Amino acid sequence: MRRLRRLIALLLLLLLPLVAHAGVRLTVKGVDDPLKSAVQAGLTLSQYANRPVSEAQIRRLYEDAPDEVREALEPYGYYEASVQGSLTRAGADDWQVTLTVKPGEPVRITEVHVKLDEAALTIPAIRRAERAVARLKGDVLDHGAYDKARDDVSGALTANGFLGAKLLTHQVRVTRADHSAVVDLAWQAGPRYRFGKVAFQDSQFEPGFLDRFVPFDRGDYFDQADLLRLQQALNGADYFSVVNVRPDVDDASRTVDVDVELQPAKRSVYTGGPFFGTDTGAGIRLGLERRWVNSRGHKWKNELVAAQRLKTLSSLYMIPLPGGDQRSLNFGVNFRDADTATSQSRTLELVGNHTDLWHGWTRTVGAHALIGTFTVGKRGNEADDAPGIERGRSKLVFAEASLSKKHGDNPTFVRHGWSLSVYARSTAGSLLSDTRFSQLAADAKWINAFTRRDRLILRASAGITSTGDFSALPPQLRFFAGGDRSVRGYGYQAIGPRNSFDRVIGGRNLLVASTEVEHYFTRNWGMAAFVDAGNAFNGTDYRPRIGAGLGVRWLSPVGMIRVDVGTPIHDDHAHGIQLHVVIGPDL
Repeated sequence: MRRLRRLIALLLLLLLPLVAHAGVRLTVKGVDDPLKSAVQAGLTLSQYANRPVSEAQIRRLYEDAPDEVREALEPYGYYEASVQGSLTRAGADDWQVTLTVKPGEPVRITEVHVKLDEAALTIPAIRRAERAVARLKGDVLDHGAYDKARDDVSGALTANGFLGAKLLTHQVRVTRADHSAVVDLAWQAGPRYRFGKVAFQDSQFEPGFLDRFVPFDRGDYFDQADLLRLQQALNGADYFSVVNVRPDVDDASRTVDVDVELQPAKRSVYTGGPFFGTDTGAGIRLGLERRWVNSRGHKWKNELVAAQRLKTLSSLYMIPLPGGDQRSLNFGVNFRDADTATSQSRTLELVGNHTDLWHGWTRTVGAHALIGTFTVGKRGNEADDAPGIERGRSKLVFAEASLSKKHGDNPTFVRHGWSLSVYARSTAGSLLSDTRFSQLAADAKWINAFTRRDRLILRASAGITSTGDFSALPPQLRFFAGGDRSVRGYGYQAIGPRNSFDRVIGGRNLLVASTEVEHYFTRNWGMAAFVDAGNAFNGTDYRPRIGAGLGVRWLSPVGMIRVDVGTPIHDDHAHGIQLHVVIGPDL
């Protein structure tokens, strides 16, 4: 029994710290955040919230509290704060401290004096940083805002080549009597450094090939943004698994050499796997890419797609050209066997084009030669000779030019971004073609997150065609509406002008628009509501079809998965519910 009593006593001693809550309960009144948080963080009393404290300690800490409060508020421009408090025992080992803070009248910045070399002020980024300092005049003195504005000027000087810039004067003179402050800042910018040579280490290419990715010339003024562009260009080329850009500053010659450490990526990339889309059905995709074929940086891409309603085999060979702007010559061949809700086609297409970067846009100019057979207006498994079905054989040679650009803040989940692509196609009359045609089309998308959990997505497509014989155009050169990326609630390419047998045969023109709102319940799961409207049409006979519905969004490990259910609105030709599944990036 005695041994049991000792065991119980020992357990009580061990458990006592777990059940005891000795410490200081601190309450701060009279100020809100960020001042309240600053006061709490600056008080030594806050460190004793869950720690035992003696009566002598708590009384000493309580006496120090007013000075600590005033010290915590000075960085925010409050130099005359007053504090009233109370200290009471809240239990055997607990104490309640209540502090009522009156911050007083804040100190405001009445004068700002900034001195910078005239040569530095001619650079827009430095001038903007200098003006941000000047705009502090009239504001409450906030040491954090002052430090940031000062450091932004120093950072802008360094980023734009003034690598020897010195901050000669940096002081804030506070006059408490009239609650004013004067800011004095002065820099000596010094000489502006220039780029020297660029050296690539461990490259698998012949000398000089990688110079095409360098966005500056030797002798240009140093700019940190150019180093970032060089890094991004080399990463985007997909030749390397490691790209490390290192500036080497030579103060004697006032130049910056650039050493680029590289590690080649895996040369051959094999891809494959199943996929599903409501426009194409279930299928499998296989790919083989040679990231570089030879020491001149040539690339070769091949892809096979075999799905229920789409089969393609494509091969593309790319030859990089000397110089900047990522210029290249591209030659490709594409076989396509497509079966949509309104058409079937088999075509072989040869492509040759030139691509480059033009003011931030991807520009493509080239020529296409297309041959194939097709039927239009077919429904389901009807026979090809059913009344109203149009059959044809195409032979077209046409030029094509396109511009495209996209910008997003996050490639996985875009909160703010947009994309725009425009293309124009035209034959040279009826030379080498069954008919003449010209076509102009554009696609645009805009994404904006208007709250932390909500996104607005707007989308639009438009096109116009001029042709001598519309019946000679294959389905892929006609305009249709309907499908996952068009008007949801309708089948893929199920909307368009109809012939005398009430069969959809496509149109010369296109106009489609979409509005979608997404709300996310968690980081990866959300829902969407959408309204799509549009149609393909001839002339000015535009009568939009409308589809609306709801969807589920899942940001999966393989990318965004969108599952939508849409239905036509007030359409005599279409009824019921259509499922749409899309897997892929936002832009």
